[in-house]
Amino acid sequence: MFCPFCGVGFSLFTQFCASCGRSLELLRDTDQAEGSDSPGTSKQTENSEQKQTCPSYKQFMEYRKSKSKERQAFSCGAKLKLKQQSKPVKINIGIMVSQQTDLKPLRGKTLPLFISPEITAPDLLKQAVEKMRTFHRDLVEGPYVLLYCDKVINVPGTERPFRLADYKEEIGKNYNRISLFICPESHFKQEDGTSDSDPEIVVISRSTAEFNQADTLVFKPQDQSTPNGKHAETEHAPGPSSTIQPFPIVISDTEDLGHQNETNPVRSPYSKYADLCAPCIEDEDKELVEVASPIDYKALEDVNITLPDIIANLSSAIHHGSVNRFNISRANVWDGAVRGFRRLSYSETNDMLVKFTDDAGILEGLDAGGPKREFLSLLMKHMKDRPIFDGPEGHRFLVYNAKAVREDEYYLAGKMIAVSVVHGGPGPHFLSEEQVHYLAGQTSVKATVASVTDGDIGKALQEVDSAGSVDVLRDCVIKHSTMLQVAGCLRHVSTVEEKKDIVSDYLRWYIIAQNSSVIDRFKEGLSALNFLSALEQHPTLLSPVLCHMEKKLTALELERLFKPDFSPSGSNRRHLESQTVGYWSDYLLDCEAVSVGDVLMFATGLTSLPPSGLDPLPSLQFLDDSLFPMANTCLNLLKLPMITSYSVFKSNMDFGIQNSPGFGCF
Repeated sequence: MFCPFCGVGFSLFTQFCASCGRSLELLRDTDQAEGSDSPGTSKQTENSEQKQTCPSYKQFMEYRKSKSKERQAFSCGAKLKLKQQSKPVKINIGIMVSQQTDLKPLRGKTLPLFISPEITAPDLLKQAVEKMRTFHRDLVEGPYVLLYCDKVINVPGTERPFRLADYKEEIGKNYNRISLFICPESHFKQEDGTSDSDPEIVVISRSTAEFNQADTLVFKPQDQSTPNGKHAETEHAPGPSSTIQPFPIVISDTEDLGHQNETNPVRSPYSKYADLCAPCIEDEDKELVEVASPIDYKALEDVNITLPDIIANLSSAIHHGSVNRFNISRANVWDGAVRGFRRLSYSETNDMLVKFTDDAGILEGLDAGGPKREFLSLLMKHMKDRPIFDGPEGHRFLVYNAKAVREDEYYLAGKMIAVSVVHGGPGPHFLSEEQVHYLAGQTSVKATVASVTDGDIGKALQEVDSAGSVDVLRDCVIKHSTMLQVAGCLRHVSTVEEKKDIVSDYLRWYIIAQNSSVIDRFKEGLSALNFLSALEQHPTLLSPVLCHMEKKLTALELERLFKPDFSPSGSNRRHLESQTVGYWSDYLLDCEAVSVGDVLMFATGLTSLPPSGLDPLPSLQFLDDSLFPMANTCLNLLKLPMITSYSVFKSNMDFGIQNSPGFGCF
């Protein structure tokens, strides 16, 4: 016989191996084969009543698996089991709708969902719908059903009610590889009523997908619910006459290999040798790493997350110990910004140090936050007039410009926007909603003819859109056939309703398709500091940062924003300060020469409230030695002159704010 651990042969059974010292108790009750003659050993007698054989390969692998579980339980104990039960896990949730004759998932609609492994199907459906409604405003009204390849009621292959942990064990995947879908009940009933056969799932390996090779697994549903497990017989599977087309799910190469090994029991001796010599690593270890991860899944799953929380999370990557220096002249903000962002030593993870120089070349004060915010505000204001954007005011979109492509201005503009938002500055607030939704991952573009600035193209689309009959529509299509053919929209029309499709297809080509190369480059710049990933994950919160804001800052909001720093109650100075606060409130209501945004710019360096919020909070102080207002934009501090006449107060405030460039930066 021989030691199953080191392979050393010996003639008689011993409790421990003389070579490796491992226990041989597992060989005590097994049959032992007759040993061969070898130097230093004696041949067993031929009249031995029981011949002993070495342990089989199956016995060894079972013993190895049991020892692994024992070692794992000893290392982790009950504390890890408690974590496994209480710690949320991540799965993927998508949307499936009826397209033509099939149920198909919508691309770009998949979101991560952090839930308990003990969750049941009704609770999982409720949380999935709530998550989708939070991040997709265009989600159709319910009710919804939960699907994998069929309606989720039981665990596949069993009669047990669905539970996520049981489903995970049945399919043999990690939680982060599980994908479930929600589907409108009307779509599901429509598909369920048009076919008497069972759906198919086409499993495609990435390594063989390019050769168009796939294995088809046919499942038989039970109680109109779930398919049988992997051990179900396939003799009674429906034939090729099924009206439901196979549903493709791409799996990794490792899964594909595992499926082949499972369905093909024939194994070579080398594969057994590889299993024996492989490191003792179990699938459960991956789950332990996933469950014991220090990531706060509860915070990630919180649907009540606010915009400042998202920006604060992104800004945590900024190293305040290192700075990027920007030397800016207000006469040419864009040129100074380009020099700073293209400097070889520039890094978006470093903090920003901005120095303004006036027309005389005088260097203003060091940056403690105010000059940076003012620079980013001026930069966003100048960016909207760059030739890389086109469209009406407040609804601009990216367009191709050869010079800008050579200078890589699209990448630079995307990086500037991401850096501005994450570093506490404003967003651009001039991009169209269609452009922002496409950047966030939505494929549908709902643009209007008003987005077209070219007069001839806009007039042609207006003619097509206003056609009242099929004959008029055909004449318009023939008249503008060259324009439509360039966009791939030229077609034969048979109904007047097709005019909407023609206009919609052309607008999509006009805004997205013909500019796809520069949009991709813009997105690469926008991915700085993970801003693009945050936009795709939280489009509802971050889209207004890029889009035009219809609501402007009001006098009441600005009045509530600034908190006065009063002197002690009852003092003579407190009486004058209270009177000045009244003048301040009236001044905000009566802003004529300046706007409320100009007042905010004077005090904080921002024309609108930033997505990250103002830090420190704005405050008011009072001056008795100056007739004009003063500001410290680094501290968000506004100092008001204490004047006994409101008309003089208003005049002096207008004068100070109108002459403010460089005036309030300390």
